[in-house]
Amino acid sequence: MEIEIKTENGVTFVIPRTSSLDSLTSAPFKGKFIDLINQGSRFFILNLSSIEFMDSRGLGAIISILKNLTPVKGILVLCELKPQIVNLLNITNMHKVFLVSKDEREALNMLQDSKNNNG
Repeated sequence: MEIEIKTENGVTFVIPRTSSLDSLTSAPFKGKFIDLINQGSRFFILNLSSIEFMDSRGLGAIISILKNLTPVKGILVLCELKPQIVNLLNITNMHKVFLVSKDEREALNMLQDSKNNNG
């Protein structure tokens, strides 16, 4: 699975370059995030602009990433979600768990606000 990763001012931008986050792609996707967390990255913006389909494994991978960030006081913001991914978050009530923004600029603002509110 191809994943674009860039870091700017302590924020890691992760952009999967695939159309699906599913049983085939979720393990390498999650593994890359865990590697980044283990290397010290704490603040992430996950740009899902290319994701057209996400199943329960894909959603589970993102939940697992969030759980791995919690003990290290990390923050994950999802952005640029297609309507079908927004619907998935809504029907599973995960929209209440994740920080979701429309684009990377708004995601940066949300991340900064969260950092300021959490010390």
